[in-house]
Amino acid sequence: MEDIILKKVDDIAEQMIKSIIEIVKIDSVETAPLENAPFGSGVKAALDAALDLAASLGFVTTNIDNYIGYASYGESKDYICAIGHLDVVPVGTGWKQPPFSGYVEDGVIYSRGILDNKGPILSCLFALYALKELKLELAHEIRIIFGCDEESGFEDLKYYLSKERPPLMGFTPDCKYPVVYGERGRAIIKICGKKDRLKEFFDLVNNYILNAKNNGERFNIDFQDQEFGLLEVRNYQLELDGDPSIQFSVSYPASVTVETIVNNIKMVVSNFEVNLVGNYDPVKFPLKCKLVKTLVHTYEKVTGDDGTPVTTTGGTYAKLMPNIVPFGPSFPGQKGIGHQPNEWMTIEDIITNAKIYALSLYNLAK
Repeated sequence: MEDIILKKVDDIAEQMIKSIIEIVKIDSVETAPLENAPFGSGVKAALDAALDLAASLGFVTTNIDNYIGYASYGESKDYICAIGHLDVVPVGTGWKQPPFSGYVEDGVIYSRGILDNKGPILSCLFALYALKELKLELAHEIRIIFGCDEESGFEDLKYYLSKERPPLMGFTPDCKYPVVYGERGRAIIKICGKKDRLKEFFDLVNNYILNAKNNGERFNIDFQDQEFGLLEVRNYQLELDGDPSIQFSVSYPASVTVETIVNNIKMVVSNFEVNLVGNYDPVKFPLKCKLVKTLVHTYEKVTGDDGTPVTTTGGTYAKLMPNIVPFGPSFPGQKGIGHQPNEWMTIEDIITNAKIYALSLYNLAK
């Protein structure tokens, strides 16, 4: 059956590529909320287009108050899902072609969102379309979920989980291959000073941040482990309006708790106020669980490459959605594409992704 599914993906590949190109032409950078458009008109237009496409392919579609939507196939108490997002980061400068043109050259599509994340989540939709066209009977419903606020705060997924139960299993095509069995935790920490003691505050910034390594060693938080590697401090934001403050994110391994990180910082800079602004705990799945083993198999089946599971320093919907792991779309060696000018994805890679995702959804849901 797996080879039949792979053949079916090839049969629908041209239709898939044309549909993806049309939707990446939509400027879906988040803007100010409007009535019935909580993330702005562009994001709503992308969600409408994705759900209209899914309906045209014969799927049942659900729009949850324009926060998020999904296409579904089959019925069951529990469901399997692939969840990605239609919102994109601002385009920035340095583009050789208009960033929402869906420009194609030498088998490569260039557009903001083609990799992060419209191309991959729409390849999941067409992966499910292949299964539907083969009239496969599955034990579990499958949903392809179209998020709208992944780049700006996960309010879409929070809203979804307030309305819907989480999946039995699933993945988000918004990271890298092979299957990512673990994500680092991510904490946002803010250190506040006093405007009448600016020299003391600037001494802290100079000594503990500007002239320090980004492993947090000056704060005594340079934790590391074999699976996740060394803790990283990044994304600094300096605020001097009123009392001065410095805010930063801490990407930390699963072997340490956020409480330990905050307490260690407080002990080192005891003259300052230290606040935990936000936190997502690490994500870690057993290497031999059904979800991870299934995705290892499908990756190796399609690519012929080593599918040994990996960890990531990044953050995806897996931080908030229970029972899912990051899985694709970038192949080993493909880095620094998603948020950059001239964001790209090859047509060949999109088709390969669709094949991996079709087998994954089938094997998880059968």
